[in-house]
Amino acid sequence: QVQLVESGGGLVQPGGSLRLSCVASGSIDSIYATGWYRQAPGNERELVAIITSGGTTNYADSVKGRFTISRGDARNTVYLQMNSLKPEDTAVYYCNAKRGLTEYWGRGSQVTVSS
Repeated sequence: QVQLVESGGGLVQPGGSLRLSCVASGSIDSIYATGWYRQAPGNERELVAIITSGGTTNYADSVKGRFTISRGDARNTVYLQMNSLKPEDTAVYYCNAKRGLTEYWGRGSQVTVSS
């Protein structure tokens, strides 16, 4: 079993920055990918960024050049640095981990970009 806890969401002005954190606990030794997804009202949940255990990263086209996913020195922690935020980035952001045939989800963190 894997437990994921997100933190760092909140309200920010357009053009501002936030950093989300995801801390994994439990049977984390065989996690092969960790990522961030988001879901806005009326939209489907979409992939934002992912990082594999080997350090390979991928991003949605809508966030390339603005968001950065990284793994902390403590390898149970993954960050999403979000810069140049836009109102359309407003969503609930979810941490996701893949282990074997199972995916695990955090409870989500609200990010609101508004003046």
